[in-house]
Amino acid sequence: MSKSQKWECVCGYVYDPAIGDPTTGIKPGTPFESLPEDWVCPDCGLGKDNFSPIN
Repeated sequence: MSKSQKWECVCGYVYDPAIGDPTTGIKPGTPFESLPEDWVCPDCGLGKDNFSPIN
């Protein structure tokens, strides 16, 4: 997977590595694969296993 690969949660939230997740302290440039295992969607609270890569 590319470092810039975006991932979408089942709720519609898109994790963009270029932005990171400022609400939880994830810095811009952090690939999805490098997110902590306990990271959850900031919109719905579901875990990483509920995300799919966006083509």
